[in-house]
Amino acid sequence: MQPYPILLAPYVSEAVWGGRRLAEEYGVDPGGKANCAEAWVLSAHPKGSASIRNGALTGQSLAAVAAQKPAWFGGKPLGVLVKLIDAREALSVQVHPTDGAPCLRPGEAGKTECWYILDAAPGASLTLGFREQITKATFERAIRENALSDLLRKQPVRRGDFFFIPAGTLHAIGAGVLLAEVQQSSDTTYRVFDYNRQPPRELHISQALCAAELAPYAAKEALPLRCPYFSVAEWQGARQGAPPQDAFLSLLVLDGRTQLAAAGEVLPLRKGDCVLLPAGMGGYTLESGAHILAVQG
Repeated sequence: MQPYPILLAPYVSEAVWGGRRLAEEYGVDPGGKANCAEAWVLSAHPKGSASIRNGALTGQSLAAVAAQKPAWFGGKPLGVLVKLIDAREALSVQVHPTDGAPCLRPGEAGKTECWYILDAAPGASLTLGFREQITKATFERAIRENALSDLLRKQPVRRGDFFFIPAGTLHAIGAGVLLAEVQQSSDTTYRVFDYNRQPPRELHISQALCAAELAPYAAKEALPLRCPYFSVAEWQGARQGAPPQDAFLSLLVLDGRTQLAAAGEVLPLRKGDCVLLPAGMGGYTLESGAHILAVQG
């Protein structure tokens, strides 16, 4: 079978903090879930794989296709996950480990990520790292005394902002933020503080003490981005090109409508759609009319 442009249906998860905007504004099917907190639009993760909506592979999971056709993904596992997140309430203050961190369980990967802000309520913010360099003893004492917020850096946000979040950065998405996230394909998260919600969710204090960088946030905040795990760019307007021979390209429509022509397929795309262009697929043509987040992995 020759590679062709793959239109994806996301894996959807609900959460105590999630809202309904992904269903109402991005066409995501919540599948009977109470809310639509996250839509994993490009995912082959064991916890939740996207599925294929078009062509000969319709109905198959992306995880199965990635295992069957490694050449379509550059000859390596699909190590990137792209999601949409709707934070009706704030997410927990948390941290993800780096690859090889001693707190990782066997088989787990680290999680470096980045966020593109799609919308933000007035006064909405993110938590990004610490205000100043601290010691592990100070971190542990602040957690024990319920005073962690005094140490954390708050970042006001608005539509169009972009943030690179290296693994080890203590962080939280604030209430009223809608964003697109590109990350390593990992779901390893260590919660440090969950706002004393009831019923309480599990915290992972010892792991967070192991994983967290105890320094101010100082990462790149601009597109395009290249890091060891993925590349991300923002596209607007018509384009022609081809994915490389050794890497796939995924296109997530953030707003508007367009049409993609590739490998004999013509796909209309609208807000919320994600299409994967396999490695070595050949040329594509993309019409104008859409705002796109392009991810290469």
